[in-house]
Amino acid sequence: MPVRPIIRFPNPLLQTACTQVTSFDDDLHGLVADLLDTMRAAPGVGITGPHIGVLKRVVVIELSREDDVRTYINPQILWSSGETMRHMEGSVSMPGITEEIVRPKAIRFSYQDIHGAMHEEQAEDFLAICIQHEIDQLDGIFWLQRISKLKRDRLTKKWEKIRR
Repeated sequence: MPVRPIIRFPNPLLQTACTQVTSFDDDLHGLVADLLDTMRAAPGVGITGPHIGVLKRVVVIELSREDDVRTYINPQILWSSGETMRHMEGSVSMPGITEEIVRPKAIRFSYQDIHGAMHEEQAEDFLAICIQHEIDQLDGIFWLQRISKLKRDRLTKKWEKIRR
């Protein structure tokens, strides 16, 4: 499948909420394959439809090449732990820029698989962070919105210098 161009920050598509996937067809399978190839080429560990300009609730995560590829269609967080953890985050839409984010350490979430079947799972630690990060993206929340204005402004200026 082709590697698609990645939408770069500050494109407004990155702050647009996505629509639910309702057709679990060949087009969806193609989109998921394109997302995986694009994420690997970036490189990254997670990618969503909006990262390539497709405003659909589709997430692909691969924590490592030895790990299974995880595909989540229409994911939703059902519960978050009170315990938090800090982790460095970034985005394939803003390569080279990272910052520490605090998020719940564990979550329970629901999603559909690529065939439309419903699932509910729990995730902890790095996987939980990744899922929360990608669901934020589907909801139109770019990761920079999770940090202070001061840090956000500093990183945005750094990004503008990198992009030139």
